[in-house]
Amino acid sequence: MDAAQAEQYNYALGHSEQELERLSHQGQAFAPFTSHLFEQAGIGPGMRVLDVGSGAGDVAFLAAELVGPSGNVIGVDRVGAAVEWATARASSREIKNVTFLEGDPALMPFDQKFDALVGRLVLMYYPDPVEAIQRLARHVRPGGLMVFQEFDMGNCRSLPAVTTFERALGWMKQTLSATGARIQLGLELYPIFLAAGLPGPSLRMDALIGGGAGFPYEIIAAAIQSLLPVMEERKIGTAAEVDIPTLAQRMRDEVVAGGGVVLSPGLIGAWSRKP
Repeated sequence: MDAAQAEQYNYALGHSEQELERLSHQGQAFAPFTSHLFEQAGIGPGMRVLDVGSGAGDVAFLAAELVGPSGNVIGVDRVGAAVEWATARASSREIKNVTFLEGDPALMPFDQKFDALVGRLVLMYYPDPVEAIQRLARHVRPGGLMVFQEFDMGNCRSLPAVTTFERALGWMKQTLSATGARIQLGLELYPIFLAAGLPGPSLRMDALIGGGAGFPYEIIAAAIQSLLPVMEERKIGTAAEVDIPTLAQRMRDEVVAGGGVVLSPGLIGAWSRKP
């Protein structure tokens, strides 16, 4: 990926304080899935790990817990505000084995190879995921791990179908797709690994599921809030239609009224070792 392609990387949700808080809440909800993925892939004590697109820092913190005090994690994000936010969180938690840097890890150099490279919900925003993986793999030692976890948004739904939830889901899918994000990249991970010259990865899928009130509707509403400026710019939806202050409760009330169940996007994890 050259500099021009790097500039095309477009994170439609932005990098406001509200978005970084949303990422933290989302990270807490998805933490067990990512932690299990990392353990299954083979991340453990003493390893040196690179977290790409580290955002609010949650994935790096999970990796840091697994590698322990004898290992270390470097988290890299393209946006300085995210790096500052993650660094402050690490300091407040007294996490000593994590460092956050600003930059695009597909383009920047490192002075030492990593035992593992990880990323969650990051490849979906690269214009060419295959080339991104090829460039990222340069940072990993032979035999080192490449581990990614990406969405399959086609998995997300309510049953019976709930009007407000399905409408919010439609806004999210349409807005992300309009800005170039690949909303079902999780299902593409196997062929992407192969095209990038890596062995066919092992795969797993996890998802949040809740009946009635037992689903974190606030995560969906917060994502819509972050996407709202782009939604309005692209004429996909308006603030009046969305009504952010009541959105989560409206979704919850409708699902409860119908005795329904809600399923989150699938989180598909893929891992293999660099030849």
